[in-house]
Amino acid sequence: MKKKIILRSVLGFPLGITIGYLITIMISLIYANGYYSPCMPELIVVMKSEINAVLFQTFLCGMLGMGFAASSMIWEIEDWGLVKQTGVYFLIISFVMMPIAYLTYWMEHSLKGVLGYFMIFVLIFIVIWIIQYIFMRRNVKKLNESLHKKI
Repeated sequence: MKKKIILRSVLGFPLGITIGYLITIMISLIYANGYYSPCMPELIVVMKSEINAVLFQTFLCGMLGMGFAASSMIWEIEDWGLVKQTGVYFLIISFVMMPIAYLTYWMEHSLKGVLGYFMIFVLIFIVIWIIQYIFMRRNVKKLNESLHKKI
């Protein structure tokens, strides 16, 4: 299991960077009036230059990818119920996501900003969880039907 966690972490790092980069492109297309905005202006100020800010954000996006990829192993713990898996997974990715979002200025640095970002994070988590649950349930149903046909 440790090997799988390490492998997923290693693969998650470049995936996190890729997703982070694609998000900056999408945000730039929507909000940057024809310009590319690689990171939040506040991060550039704190990091003293745009390149330092981009490097810092890129590293943190990689760490975010590692965290999500490694914690996906929770779904493979067969003796845990779905509620326990969901709760533990949510706690882990929250503890990974929230500090990174704060450090990269993806959220306003206020109680309102942190709570607002967390609520959006929870909503996105719920939507993705429901979609995955529906697909998995459908796959289990198909598998059971094919087993009954063979019997």
